[in-house]
Amino acid sequence: MKKISEEWLKAAKDDLRVIERIRSDEHLTHMVAFHAQQCIEKALKAIIEEFDIGLERIHSLQRLLEIVSNHVEIDVDIVLIEKLDKLYIDSRYPADFGLLPDGKPTIEDAIEFYDVAKGVYGIITGKLEKVSMGEPSGKPKEQESA
Repeated sequence: MKKISEEWLKAAKDDLRVIERIRSDEHLTHMVAFHAQQCIEKALKAIIEEFDIGLERIHSLQRLLEIVSNHVEIDVDIVLIEKLDKLYIDSRYPADFGLLPDGKPTIEDAIEFYDVAKGVYGIITGKLEKVSMGEPSGKPKEQESA
């Protein structure tokens, strides 16, 4: 695995570690959403770097999932991805700091965000480990699920 891909995965893992420490704090659910989005984004960028797809300066998880789709297939709840994209953008503006249409994410939302981030991270880590061991780098024959 390329060093840059490893660095992206390390950064993604750090976001997972933060979530593990704060996910049960009802006052920090918006931060769980932020770090879940960041974990997924960084893991996807590890794929982009590993396969020389061409790193774009974008943050949209939906777009990044499309970009890597020829190299790793990730079956993920698109509604959760849309929520994370929205929360990431909104968290950058204090007036809307990490709010869903119905307000701040709940503990249940935070758990879902963590689960999807952990699942995507696991799929990508597994894929890159297989590639490092010499497995063909094309799109997998069977669909993986996050």
